[in-house]
Amino acid sequence: MSVFKNLPIAPVAPKKPITDTRHGISRTDNYAWMRADNWQAMFKDPSILDPEIRRHLEAENDYMNAAMADTKDLQKTLFAEMRGRIKEDDSSVPMKDGAFAYGTFYVTGGEHPRYFRVPREAAASDEAIRQVLLDGDKEAEGKSYFRLAGLDHSSDHSRGLWGYDDKGSEYFTLKVRDLASGEDLTDVIENTGGGGAWDPDGKSFFYTVLDENHRPSKIFHHVIGTPQADDRLVYEEEDPGFFMSVGGSLLDDFIYIDIHDHETSEYRLLSTKDLTAEPRLVARRVTGLEYSMTEGGDVFYILTNADGAKDFKIMEAPVEAPRKENWREVVPHRPGTLILNHMAYARHLVWLQRREGLPEIVVRDRRTGEEHAIAFAEEAYSLGLSGAAEYDTDVIRFSYSSMTTPSQLFDYNMQTRERRLLKTQEVPSGHNAADYVARRVFAPAPDGAEVPVTLLYRKDTPLDGSAPCLLYGYGAYGITIPAGFNTNCLSLVDRGFVYAVAHVRGGKDKGFQWYEDGKMAKKINTFKDFIAAADYLSQEKFTSHANIIAEGGSAGGMLMGAIANMAPEKFKGIIAAVPFVDVLNTMLDDTLPLTPPEWPEWGNPIESMEFYNIIASYSPYDNVEAKPYPAILALGGLTDPRVTYWEPAKWVAKLRDRTTAGDPILLKTNMDAGHGGASGRFQRLEEIAFEYAFAIKVAGKM
Repeated sequence: MSVFKNLPIAPVAPKKPITDTRHGISRTDNYAWMRADNWQAMFKDPSILDPEIRRHLEAENDYMNAAMADTKDLQKTLFAEMRGRIKEDDSSVPMKDGAFAYGTFYVTGGEHPRYFRVPREAAASDEAIRQVLLDGDKEAEGKSYFRLAGLDHSSDHSRGLWGYDDKGSEYFTLKVRDLASGEDLTDVIENTGGGGAWDPDGKSFFYTVLDENHRPSKIFHHVIGTPQADDRLVYEEEDPGFFMSVGGSLLDDFIYIDIHDHETSEYRLLSTKDLTAEPRLVARRVTGLEYSMTEGGDVFYILTNADGAKDFKIMEAPVEAPRKENWREVVPHRPGTLILNHMAYARHLVWLQRREGLPEIVVRDRRTGEEHAIAFAEEAYSLGLSGAAEYDTDVIRFSYSSMTTPSQLFDYNMQTRERRLLKTQEVPSGHNAADYVARRVFAPAPDGAEVPVTLLYRKDTPLDGSAPCLLYGYGAYGITIPAGFNTNCLSLVDRGFVYAVAHVRGGKDKGFQWYEDGKMAKKINTFKDFIAAADYLSQEKFTSHANIIAEGGSAGGMLMGAIANMAPEKFKGIIAAVPFVDVLNTMLDDTLPLTPPEWPEWGNPIESMEFYNIIASYSPYDNVEAKPYPAILALGGLTDPRVTYWEPAKWVAKLRDRTTAGDPILLKTNMDAGHGGASGRFQRLEEIAFEYAFAIKVAGKM
């Protein structure tokens, strides 16, 4: 029986059939008209959106608001709870770099961070000596959307490079700030990826420009005080299937140009001793060869999967000759131990790895070769390695948390192995870890794979199948969902929910093979794993199928669309945030920002009939059928360049046309934001409160 009562008539999207034929196979799309012909220009100026499309999206928002009207008070309560767990005037522990230490802080009621610095050994809490370099709240004034890309100071500490996006389209504008006066210079760089890399003397920087299809296609060199039109083109990537970024080394000796897709890497280096030189190729791209680099004085350390090292190994090569033929192994490949990233300092090599599903930090003394690991004893936890801003140091920084333990920040002396706690996340409204239980269980998939599932619930939650459950999943790009502390989900857990994360294939939770077994032709494993997790939780009485609300976003939204088609009867409700559900049409449209770079993840249906059929077999939009679907909430962003607004809009229209159930299909489009939703920290909490209110309503727990 539906918990949604007295709903108005839902919007009915007109059908305007368009037929597309590929590989001799014809498909008709009734809702292709929702894709605005001028989408590239609309991302920069949302006011030019086709009026018919705008009217439809606004009608959907009106219907959604009517369906959720009785949750207004609940949303306010949830928001207040979540806000109460945030220390509003929080400040980071500044990172030492030269004569200063740099950090961020918030003010009570502030949505955006403020960047500051203090003298190197000063106390960051001393507001009298804290120099505010950039006030995010001030820069955001008068803007319906505003997102900072950070502030990067030059090596001489005189200038800062900062960026912002004020439309949600992820076209960032860069500006240069005089850090002494706090004033911006005349330099304004448009249509960038959001960051850059300073030259050592702070007189110029390198940045990436996005083309009209939102792809990072060119690296430019900008000299302070000159117009953008005069910037020198350093490198142009002609293959639209590759991402590109630019960065600098800790020693300021090199500018890195990192070119990659989801399975292939290529680096080009520019020595800062000659900024006019052509970038030097390290190892030419070979499909399937991945590598990344960090400088270690007279050598580069190279993390790579070369020569069958599926879980990666670390090599070194001379700085003067880093070509692949000169790579020498220093950390061997250990099957089942996945090396995630690496950092090098004057006396130590450091890397973050995952072994037996849990992360650990390993430190090697570069002089003796002696290694030791930093690990923890909890059943499931999360580690973050932030390293250091200086090369000549023995101290690095890392963070630790678990589902029950608030985040802790440590400085770690790699020489003495002393661990110093710098900060523990404060929960102003209070948090007693003893009230909660965190578990790591394993759900058997149909093919025998064991799918890890992380659980959080209150000790007094009955485990007899009656508890509602929010089951979260992602499963793509090798991204691992950490078992870290999440204050927001406590609003569900404290209401008797079991909060669960299914670590499905497509992530790297159990090593690189776990990722490969959930991509391309094996994508179906991701969906089956999630359903297996729901089955296991129901079977073991943590919850029941009648009480499970599934949630996922972006590629996790594709997961939501797939399980809605495959097993709608096993879920009470589904929350799909910015869901990548029109997979086949998107992968057939090579003008879209992410399509060519995404082919190594999903397959290329333009060139391959095999992958056309594989994607068509699971693409959520293409597999909607006339059958009962659970209550579904889809969320989109008008200027989202990653999952375009028309994907959830088309999906909802088709679902509503086909479903035979009485539960509503809702669409909420943020008309002022893109992929990440609202940008302010409290605005984001309002969105989470809305999603949780939907889950609580669907679960019948209002």
